[in-house]
Formats: sequence, C-alpha cells, structure tokens
Amino acid sequence: MQLMSERGAAGGGLRERKKRATRAALAEAAVRLAAEHGAEKVTVEAISAAAGVSVRTFFNYFDSRDDAFVVIDADAGARMRRAVLDAPADLSPLAALREAMAAELAEAEQQHELWRLHAEVLHASPHLLARGVGAHMAAEADLADAIALRLRGDGGTGGEGPGLYPRLLAAVAGAAVRTSMDHWSAHQEEAAFLDVFHEVFTLLAAGLPAPSA
Repeated sequence: MQLMSERGAAGGGLRERKKRATRAALAEAAVRLAAEHGAEKVTVEAISAAAGVSVRTFFNYFDSRDDAFVVIDADAGARMRRAVLDAPADLSPLAALREAMAAELAEAEQQHELWRLHAEVLHASPHLLARGVGAHMAAEADLADAIALRLRGDGGTGGEGPGLYPRLLAAVAGAAVRTSMDHWSAHQEEAAFLDVFHEVFTLLAAGLPAPSA
C-alpha cells in the first residue's frame, strides 16, 4: 500500500514541512509525466522542471529516477509505525492499526486520481511493478514488526521476529485498504471513502460474519 497524505506535512517545523511538500511535488510530477508519456520516456530533468526544482534537488530526495515513480511517500510507513506504537493501551492491535491507517488516508478522496495514475504507471512497467511490490512487502513487514512490539510491550528490542499474528494482521489490513478503495471507486456516490474504510474494519473486528440474505 503506497500512501500519500498531507496530514504528515502538518506536523514538524517549517523546514520539515517544506521538505515533505517538495518530495510530494516531485513524486506527483513523476507519476503524471509517466502516465502521459510512459515512464521510460520521462527524465529526471523533466520531473524536476515540472516540480519547479533543480535536478540537484531531485537527488536530495530520490536516489534514482525510478524511485520517484515507486516510492511516493517514504515517510508514511514510519508515521504509521509510530502511531501504532503510541496508540492508547486500551485499543486492540486491529483498532490501533485502523486508526493509524485512517489518519494517513484522511485525504484519500482528493488523492484518488493520483493513486489511480500511480497504479497505471506501475502496471505498465514490469520492473517498476516489481519494485512497487517489494516496497509494499517492506512496508507490510514494518507494520507487522510494530504490531509485535506493541503486543510484547518491550520498547522495540525483541529479536524473535513479528510472529504469525502480527504478520497476518498487517497483511489483512493492507487487503482491507485495497478493498475499501476498490469498492469506493466503483460506488463514490453512495458513501465517503472513510465511511467505507471504517465499515470494512468493523467487519474485520466482528470476525467477518456472513451477510444476512
């Protein structure tokens, strides 16, 4: 799950907010140019010009051109990890993860078009898609680790790995977000995205009971 949220830019000092805004502008420029021309035809120079920055500035945020297509918001995973660890102790792991994800997805409806273009760009390029899958798996593993640390309450130094439950919960939560987005995309006139998102997590919390006939 690749996330882009303005929520994270609201925190921190002015310098940090500017850095996040610049990175977001570069990522958006890269995705829009790739969607229009094909990723293989888009240069770092074109991305930088579209974002209104220098090529040198581009490489302050991305190690390579392809990173700009794949890693839209590199800080999202760290924000969710911290939110899971800092959530009130009386929240279940599922509820803590739900709240962390909901905060990142607060602007999902406004970002929907860009996310759609991002998916198109990745699926049009096998090597970018492979990198995107790798980034998703890494983010999922990081969330599983955060859930495990929350369950152990050891402050973050346990070395035995996340275990089955945290890995399953992180994977299921990622699938829940994708299902929420897919459903909302097809039924935008019926409900707001976050309403669909919370309904999906309510079904998860209830153990996925079969709907009544």
